[in-house]
Amino acid sequence: MTTCKQRVTLTAIIICLFSYGITAQQYQTDTIQEKSDFQWPEGIKMGLSLTFDDARFSQIDKGIPLLDQFGVKATFYISPDNMLKKVNAWKEAVNNGHEIGNHTLVHPCSGNFEWSRHKALEDYTLQKMTAELDSASKFIEYHLGVHPVSFAYTCGQTFVGRGNNTESYVPVVAALFESGRGWLDEAPNDPVYCDMARLTGIELDGKSFDEIIPLIESAKNKGHWLILAGHEMDEGGNQTSLLSTIEAICIYASDPANGIWIDTVHSIAAYIKDKREEVQFVILPVD
Repeated sequence: MTTCKQRVTLTAIIICLFSYGITAQQYQTDTIQEKSDFQWPEGIKMGLSLTFDDARFSQIDKGIPLLDQFGVKATFYISPDNMLKKVNAWKEAVNNGHEIGNHTLVHPCSGNFEWSRHKALEDYTLQKMTAELDSASKFIEYHLGVHPVSFAYTCGQTFVGRGNNTESYVPVVAALFESGRGWLDEAPNDPVYCDMARLTGIELDGKSFDEIIPLIESAKNKGHWLILAGHEMDEGGNQTSLLSTIEAICIYASDPANGIWIDTVHSIAAYIKDKREEVQFVILPVD
């Protein structure tokens, strides 16, 4: 005979299973993304931006000449020390239409990276980060003659401080830049929904074209904006976007039949903001 206690327990189990079924069904429904309602230019099905960090020497020596062969413009989030060592080449890159973005002055990351212990984000404040970002922008403007409107979070990390004093510096980026790009993210950006201060950046380093083409096709089918992020631009090595992959992307994206708008982060971000009827980013004059 079933006791009252057993009946209560059985009822509780049924309710839990029923609730789990609803949750699982809801999750499954939510993960099925339909095509974005965003209206790209005529004949365009998606946006694609190639971005590279740190002003690595291979970007100047090998990567940018390759991009220039195809007339493809990319966004480069520079590190000041590396940039200064090839400053004239970076000026030429600007003249050729490539975008220069802010990537901080000293590239602070979590102190869990031993190389960043002396510049750990855990030891930063919002005020210190604001000052650093502003200084980095002024540095770029002084040496290259352009004021950066795009930013890339160092190591993809968006916080300062530790514990109860941890704060996001995304609002700082939102105030100072048109966009902020992440790193090692998992999905492209839906232009209807994406937060310009927290754009997703998907790793390009080490990937073959066969590994990248499914990302492009998925973004195209959904009408999304895919931002690929890399570092070195060479034949191989650590943190390296392969030249063969970059060339294949340029060839594929440059074919009008594929419906891809490949351009800098700024160009596509400005278009999206206009279509969303948002106020365009303006660089405020400094006294």
